[in-house]
Amino acid sequence: MARKPIIAIDGPSGVGKTTASKAVAAQLGFTYIDTGAMYRTVGLLATRRGLPPEQTSELVSLLSDLDLRFERTNGAQRVIANGEDVSAAIREHAASAAASAFSRIPAVRTAMVA
Repeated sequence: MARKPIIAIDGPSGVGKTTASKAVAAQLGFTYIDTGAMYRTVGLLATRRGLPPEQTSELVSLLSDLDLRFERTNGAQRVIANGEDVSAAIREHAASAAASAFSRIPAVRTAMVA
């Protein structure tokens, strides 16, 4: 199976990573994936299920069943998790705070990019 190219743009907050990433993706005809949105979605879903970061096996199980999609509607990206539009919910403080804790877990990072 041919591997699809992956381009990652890293850097500190506020330097234009999102703007640059979206422009590169558009120019190359690639799909822009907001990894921050991915981890906020993990935080949201884990919090809804009452899963703390220490319950790694339960988190991996949650993620193995996750159907996560990014869709564009009228130029805006929507995040769909298991058929639910979570675009607004993942931008709330609780999901963002949880994302920080869950994104540090190696098993979660592996599951999200596999």
